[in-house]
Amino acid sequence: MPNAKAAPIVLVSEGPALLELHADGVAHLRLNRPDASNGMNMELLKALHDTLMRVHGDGRVRAVLLTGEGKHFCAGGDVHVFLAKGEALPDYIRMATSYLQIVVALLIRLNAPVVAAVQGFAAGGGGMGLVCSSDFVVAGASSKFLAGATRVAMVPDAGVSVTLTQLVGLRKAMEILLLNPTLTAPDALAMGLITRVVPDERLFDEALALAQQLAAGAPAALAATKRLLWNGVGLGVEACMHEENRTQAQLAGMGDALEGLAAVIEKRTPVFKGR
Repeated sequence: MPNAKAAPIVLVSEGPALLELHADGVAHLRLNRPDASNGMNMELLKALHDTLMRVHGDGRVRAVLLTGEGKHFCAGGDVHVFLAKGEALPDYIRMATSYLQIVVALLIRLNAPVVAAVQGFAAGGGGMGLVCSSDFVVAGASSKFLAGATRVAMVPDAGVSVTLTQLVGLRKAMEILLLNPTLTAPDALAMGLITRVVPDERLFDEALALAQQLAAGAPAALAATKRLLWNGVGLGVEACMHEENRTQAQLAGMGDALEGLAAVIEKRTPVFKGR
């Protein structure tokens, strides 16, 4: 009888970020806040940092598959948490943005190529940040993409002001970041934001197959090629992150940011006053 397929090794079994390692060298990292559409709070950001550091230090990992539990890949920052911070929001945003930047930098600097599988929405600095910093993005046919930062009177973070521009070009990035259109998966594919679109029911299998294909490649050659490609934008990404962080914290202290967050939660059009 043929040997049964080896079960994955569970490395992180509970919490807001889960991690398991398959026998073929694919590390499966799962965002695990489905009830909040995998919206990012400090707990999730810290858990992502910790799990990515484990991946970074594990020589068995040949590729990474990044997925989100539930209906949505990642809805960005958790706007309920943000709004609840009140006057303390700038300090919270400063910390959260810093952790998100570390997570994005880790994804970019991992030797192993990263495949993100997107269902539902990928939105905000969290969702779009993870999409733009992954090496490959496989999206379900019904998935959607939204930048959303300026909609709540903030700026893009997670290096998106550089990575998105590199992926889709300056004019298209300007449109996406200032006008906040909701992009369909075919839209995102046509402009180069994602790698491929697959039927929703095939999303996980197709993304896993791509990760397995990468894991079977020459690891040193793939890591070096990934590094060369990212180095073409890497200095720009890392240089912009400090300015993103400073600006985000500054804007978070303005009334417009609180109005924008409240409008999202209340599903209404915000009224911005420029202060």
